[in-house]
Amino acid sequence: MDGSRTPQPICAQEALDLLNCVTESPLDQEKCLRLLHSLHECVQSKKVKKFTLAEQNKERVDSMSKKDG
Repeated sequence: MDGSRTPQPICAQEALDLLNCVTESPLDQEKCLRLLHSLHECVQSKKVKKFTLAEQNKERVDSMSKKDG
C-alpha cells in the first residue's frame, strides 16, 4: 500500500459532484437533486455533523495559537 496517499475527506466526492453540478449552465435541476440526495445519504450513513474547509481550520488553529502565545 502507498503510504504517501492523503485520505479523502468523508463524502468528498459526493460534495464535489454536487458543487460541480450547480456550476453547469444550463442548470440540470434533476441531476443536481439526485446528487444532493446522494450527498445526504452519505452524510447520514457516516454520521457527519458539520463540514469545514481546510482554510477555515487553518485560520481557527492560527487564531487559537495566537491567544495561547
